[in-house]
Amino acid sequence: MTIQTLNKDMTIKDILDQWPETLDVFVANGFDNFRDEKQRNAVVPYLKLERAAQMKNYDLDNFMVMLRDQITLNTHQVDITMKKTEHDSGDIHIAGLLPCPVRLPLLESFDTFIEKFTADTGHRVSYKLEAASVGADWISDHVRGIEDPEKLPDIFISAGFETFFDHKTIGRFKDQGVFEDISDAEVNRDFVDLDIRDPRGDYSIVAAVAAVFMINHDVRGDLPIPRRWSDLLEPEFAQQVALPVGDFDLFNALLLAIHKEHGNEGVKKLGRCMLKSMHPSQMVKNAKRVTEAKPYVTIMPYFFTKMARMVKGLEIIWPEDGAVVSPVFMLTKRSTLDKTRPIAEFLSGKDVGEILSHKGLFPSLNPLVDNKLEGNHPWKWIGWDYIYQYDIGTLIHDTNKIFEDALGIDSSQGV
Repeated sequence: MTIQTLNKDMTIKDILDQWPETLDVFVANGFDNFRDEKQRNAVVPYLKLERAAQMKNYDLDNFMVMLRDQITLNTHQVDITMKKTEHDSGDIHIAGLLPCPVRLPLLESFDTFIEKFTADTGHRVSYKLEAASVGADWISDHVRGIEDPEKLPDIFISAGFETFFDHKTIGRFKDQGVFEDISDAEVNRDFVDLDIRDPRGDYSIVAAVAAVFMINHDVRGDLPIPRRWSDLLEPEFAQQVALPVGDFDLFNALLLAIHKEHGNEGVKKLGRCMLKSMHPSQMVKNAKRVTEAKPYVTIMPYFFTKMARMVKGLEIIWPEDGAVVSPVFMLTKRSTLDKTRPIAEFLSGKDVGEILSHKGLFPSLNPLVDNKLEGNHPWKWIGWDYIYQYDIGTLIHDTNKIFEDALGIDSSQGV
């Protein structure tokens, strides 16, 4: 049975028998009773997919897309785990963190490319491309202790300002002119109004993780609908907002954007507006629960809006003053470009750009990619002048401390 045979008239039992991996989708989206095998078996033989979606007020088409995505993801995972995704020897070394929603299809595409690259050039490539969810600890283990630029990966890719501008990590090598931007002079039309290319020619940006608003009309009451980031700093939004504190890259980008326009006082107000901290994957699920306090506004990556569109009462708003940009950076060592340029051009090219954009909703900067963004989609980009004005590593530490103090918590314990 192929993925195309999934349809609204199938029972949940038929779906789970054919695609066991979809159980995670059902459980994550409100069917908690499916966790227990006995409870599950009592229900699923008689419950059709269409009726299950109606029970949760989900849009059936969007829910089926989620199921198909999970099936496709599992297929990719099976294929990829049959190959080596970490090679221990080679004369070219690549490392980085890939956005979780697109890591497997990116690895599949990258593995195919590297096989051909090695056959054509004779260069062996060692690489370790982890999921972004492993976070800052992985960066510390693999980069923080390096003193000799020759020991750095030849290509490094990841999101996050702190990693790339902290002078204790990669930032110090940027100051030494170790890297070279290899991206096209032309950028994607969706970013043409931004000065987003590094004016010093060191870092490439291949895509953007965009932060937008999700509002819950079921708990709105008399509150206004926020249209701009500054709206969230108003007193009426105190303890009305969920923030992605656990998503360090996106949250730090948000802190910097607020600091740039509103200073330390704006960061304090952002802290006061927070009702709770949630990882983006929890945000939509929380909106469907009845027992927990629900935030009126949730700040989330654009990727998770696919899930939110299934739930009645939720609305996605692209801020009028722009979605906050957390860039996906790529660093290419200048000294080994003669060997690595084809790989760097592949990672910043159309094929990878389409995976990032179409599968992950991380808009690509490659000019040949259609990002398929709907309607007006301005950006809130802090800009290179601001980046070079500050020690970004120190600024991120300081703004996090201000934010935590506004919450009245001990910063040594985290948020």
